Amino acid sequence: MVAQAQTTQIPSPPAPSEVFYPDCDGQPMANNTEHFELIVLFKSNIEMLFAADPNVFIAGDLLWYPIEGNNTVSCAPDVMVAIGRPKGQRSSYKQWEENHQPPQVVFEILSPSNTSQEMSRKLLFFDHHGVEEYYIYNPATNQLQVCLRGDLGLDCVTLDKEWISPCLGIRFDLTQAELTIYRPDGQRFLTFVELEQRTQQESQRAEQESQRAEQESQRAEQESQRAEQESQRAEQESQRAEQESQRSERLAARLRELGENPDLL
Repeated sequence: MVAQAQTTQIPSPPAPSEVFYPDCDGQPMANNTEHFELIVLFKSNIEMLFAADPNVFIAGDLLWYPIEGNNTVSCAPDVMVAIGRPKGQRSSYKQWEENHQPPQVVFEILSPSNTSQEMSRKLLFFDHHGVEEYYIYNPATNQLQVCLRGDLGLDCVTLDKEWISPCLGIRFDLTQAELTIYRPDGQRFLTFVELEQRTQQESQRAEQESQRAEQESQRAEQESQRAEQESQRAEQESQRAEQESQRSERLAARLRELGENPDLL
């Protein structure tokens, strides 16, 4: 009796819809206070820059999955900007759910824990998956590295002391001891503390303007009241003059009745 060979059933890979995509890579968002503050500075100011545009999505430390069905290929940039994608909450950026559009602009802030191998892997990831502008800022040395997409992929750009982002229009100024970033309208990127101080100053100026306007209104009202009082006094004088004239006329008429000529008196 010949034994039949047993076949091993190889499980088929799960359908893309069954794949679980974690929303955390187990790494901290920032490694120190400066790292965190710079991430917030970039993200919050770019969000304010595009606040009126409903189709610019900006995220910080959000996992980006470029390939449907593959949850092992991912990256969480410090800040990423997807122009043309709607604002809204996301647990991760699944590119196939975003009309297959990758983020155009990515920012990475270096910290002491970053290794050259890690940054090389990130460069390859962003290059392979369609990023147009890749910025790496090292706060320890105040150095900014810029990579732009060319015909052969992301190419590093030789910087002078300033650089303007082709996609965002923001200007990077490296002439000082620390990186300074300006909006297209010339306003400097501000921290939350600076924004709060500016808001308070603008509120105080608005309150002062309101008080000055109220004082001007009160002065105008007082002038109007004085003018009204002068008009009333003038009217009263006119009425008294009219009354005197009428009395004179009555007296002259009475004298004529008595045979006297008032003009000779």
